[in-house]
Amino acid sequence: MPDADALIARAVEQTGLDDFGDPGWREGLERLVASLNGEADLTPLGEQILGGRLATLLANRLRVLDVLAANPEIDDQEVEGPLFIIGLPRTGTTALSNLLAADPQIRSVRLWESSDPVPPPESITEGSDPRIDEARRGLDLMYEAFPEMRTLHFQAATGPTECQDLLGMGFRTEHFGGMARVPSYSDWVLDCDMSGAYAFHRQVLQLLQWHCPPRLWHLKTPVHMLALDDLRTAYPGSRFIWTHRDPAAVLGSVCSLIAYTRSWASDRTDAHELGRQQVALWSEAIRRAMEFRRRIGERWFADVGFDSLQSEPVAAVATAYGRLGLELDREGQRRVEDWARAHPPGEHGAHEFALAEFGLEATEVRSCFAPYLERFAGSDG
Repeated sequence: MPDADALIARAVEQTGLDDFGDPGWREGLERLVASLNGEADLTPLGEQILGGRLATLLANRLRVLDVLAANPEIDDQEVEGPLFIIGLPRTGTTALSNLLAADPQIRSVRLWESSDPVPPPESITEGSDPRIDEARRGLDLMYEAFPEMRTLHFQAATGPTECQDLLGMGFRTEHFGGMARVPSYSDWVLDCDMSGAYAFHRQVLQLLQWHCPPRLWHLKTPVHMLALDDLRTAYPGSRFIWTHRDPAAVLGSVCSLIAYTRSWASDRTDAHELGRQQVALWSEAIRRAMEFRRRIGERWFADVGFDSLQSEPVAAVATAYGRLGLELDREGQRRVEDWARAHPPGEHGAHEFALAEFGLEATEVRSCFAPYLERFAGSDG
């Protein structure tokens, strides 16, 4: 796989730009590339996939900063909220994200604009932008090559996506650990300074909403729980919807998804190592999120149980809104209901997995999350 300098040169040649902004991104890129080259056992296809991914993130960073430099008024854009969906992976965060995205008062990061944010989207063409068809083609190719992803994590080009690319352009996110085995990078990113990454994250939202409101954002990715203080510094008005489910019911699914996505880039299998690493990662993320919540206060949080989200999704959204001082108005309720009706649980098939595949037992997993289970014993799921 190319080294960091070669990837940077590739992005500069591709874009004709060379201003990467604050230099904090460089350390993350160098650590990630070193880990990919030394620990991931990438196949030639894996080198192509990951090298292309990193080069695209670098090129997008250059393009974003070029637009911001040419249009300094973008810095005056107010980012409302956002509403951040947090919680363990596989706890209904994707379904909840789609439900919120159906509400017309909410602005989401859509897949097509996340992967290709420049030029900034325009309200008049947001439904016909050619990048939508390009994103659809990319999804079709992915699902053709890796068909299990339809069940594991189905996405639509115009639907909301995790804001991983926004953090990825700063090369400080554990999402890369879901793509390849990068233990030294994962250890570093767990405690690195995320303030610059979240400052850039906010700039990208300002750019995306500049000509394409509304401005009350919702965003989601479980890795936010690792750095909520830095997130809160970037977004002082942030509020949080926390999804809940028994960790023993989700960790096998988490490991299964990661094992599958890593298999695209490497023939190496480390199922038991992966199981241990994921339990350690997410129990620490939950611990940090609980401590953060204790410090800033309950008024910034709403809780949604997995069972409620599955059985009464519209009521779950309305209740969470009420807890956070928002209202799901009549039109919003109609659209949320329409999405829920059109996308019942399990519409893309059942995901089969077993904790034992990853060297885990339910009692062991629950013991690692004991404070969380005690604190949220009243949440369903």
